[in-house]
Amino acid sequence: MKISFIFFFFFCVFFFNGDSETPRLPDHFTKSRSQSTLQRRTRKEFFELRQPLPSDHLTPACTLPILDHDFGNTFDSPPVSVPYEIPCHCKAPWTRVVLEVQADCKGEQYDRIAAVWLGGVEIMRTSTAEPDEAGIFWKVQKDVTRYSSLLALSDQKLTMMLENIVDDVFTGVYHVKLSFLYYKDSGLTAPAVENFGGELGLGSGNPRIAATRVVGEAPLSLYEPPADLIVPISSDGYRGSWFRINGESDVLTKRLQIPRNTRRAVLELYVSSHGNDEFWYSNPPDSYIRDNNLTTDRGNGAFREVYVTVDGNFVGSEVPYPVIFTGGINPLFWEPIVAIGAFDLPSYDFEFTPFLGLLVDGKDHNFGIGVSYGIPFWLVDANLHLWLDHNSEAVQAKLVRQESPVLTLTRSQKFKRLDGTFRLEGRRKGRYIGWVKSSEGNLTTILSRKVKYRNEIQFRRDGNHKTIEQKIKSKTQVKVLTESRILLSRPFIKWQYPLKIVTSTGPGTGQGTNLITTNMTESLGKRFANGNSSIFVYNSQVCGGNMEVKDHSVVSGFSETTQSFRVREDSRCFSRSVSTSNGKLLTDSSSTSCASSV
Repeated sequence: MKISFIFFFFFCVFFFNGDSETPRLPDHFTKSRSQSTLQRRTRKEFFELRQPLPSDHLTPACTLPILDHDFGNTFDSPPVSVPYEIPCHCKAPWTRVVLEVQADCKGEQYDRIAAVWLGGVEIMRTSTAEPDEAGIFWKVQKDVTRYSSLLALSDQKLTMMLENIVDDVFTGVYHVKLSFLYYKDSGLTAPAVENFGGELGLGSGNPRIAATRVVGEAPLSLYEPPADLIVPISSDGYRGSWFRINGESDVLTKRLQIPRNTRRAVLELYVSSHGNDEFWYSNPPDSYIRDNNLTTDRGNGAFREVYVTVDGNFVGSEVPYPVIFTGGINPLFWEPIVAIGAFDLPSYDFEFTPFLGLLVDGKDHNFGIGVSYGIPFWLVDANLHLWLDHNSEAVQAKLVRQESPVLTLTRSQKFKRLDGTFRLEGRRKGRYIGWVKSSEGNLTTILSRKVKYRNEIQFRRDGNHKTIEQKIKSKTQVKVLTESRILLSRPFIKWQYPLKIVTSTGPGTGQGTNLITTNMTESLGKRFANGNSSIFVYNSQVCGGNMEVKDHSVVSGFSETTQSFRVREDSRCFSRSVSTSNGKLLTDSSSTSCASSV
């Protein structure tokens, strides 16, 4: 991701081998001058494989076009801001709300990071595709129903940050349109409430454990039904509402007071890595850089963990998914299909209910975000989703147990000159118990979380052959019990995302060029289960090819990418497989058969 200084223009750093100038990868490139793009005369559509939305084949009750802007030379400019007003003929409630992003660009340009905020709450993190002289376009739709309480409020500002540079070399201007699509179709999942709590003698019922769904019996999201209030943990918005973290000593905070009648809380974290840490999973330790007299600042090892604090105390962390932007590693891989998460970066959820005993005292509290072992730079912010007890002015709550062990991180390394092997293994296991007494009863929430991390980097052939292999697994379980120990809910979420990149670098055919051959696989698997309901998503990409580069421009190359996406939700299934070669879509097939989606 090329990003301008202060935020968005990062000149990629090369490792150097004495008097050799062979780049140590992965790195960042533009492709608009490659032979394949120069030969094309028509615009091309880019896309990201994703899970189908419930609203995909339905007509919205109303549509609100809200932003239409050309992001040209926007470096050193504040975000674009427009007023948000709900259409008078389309007031809440809605069954679904979708944010649609349409974009196009033409010319020479790096990919750029972007985000959208409503009332200071981030509702989408995205990045752009890299354009060429013939032009490209794409469309992204994101389900933003979880922000319904925020979307129901008028007289707000919607802002978008996309900092770009346009000059004699980088000519691409990103033209972006944003629209909200509001649905009221009865066939969609509606966050209505059943009276499960009433059946258990808990008064009016507990809406957080029994949202009505089309398929299954229990919610398959921590946001069903949507929260009553969403509070941003973000900056003042002059450079976008995200915090910029430049190192592991940076813990950026926001001081907030939580309503005393809050009965449940979930923290949603947005994060992306840039600059010297864009390819953090490939960074060698500082000793390797120092002993070989390398000129790069891309070091500090290959482990990063984004963590959250309350009043200086650790309350949760996440090892983020390594999103690859469209100029990363080999930009020919990402045409017309982009890498997993490039158009819709994942956010990460933390069940915060056990900590309400620390927060519902009517006092201000500091919420902090930091990056362990981070180097410049990371863009992070968070949203605190709060469910309120409308039948009381205050709840009673207590954090009963907090087990936050120190991160266990084991390192081993062995290298001689530019060749060597570096291994990292880490794990963290935590358990938190807290109860909240509201008009619905006295409910205890038990949060358990385990994370395992492994990374290995190998340099061979005087550092010209590099292998990166990383595996990340996490499991989160949330139990909700009544005072008489009746189990009301037990959702659990499992994530796993392995990554392998193998690159070889040698001299190119032209003067001052390098030939870089790369093979890589990446995948993202997620399972969410709650009672008798479950959803499983698996997304995998395999890429291979080479490119001849001069400086940061791709002169020529060859690429192949295949991707397989599968999702199973209870008895419903969907799968889609695509393959591309040299920027052309070769195959694209889909199925709703569960036999092909297991």
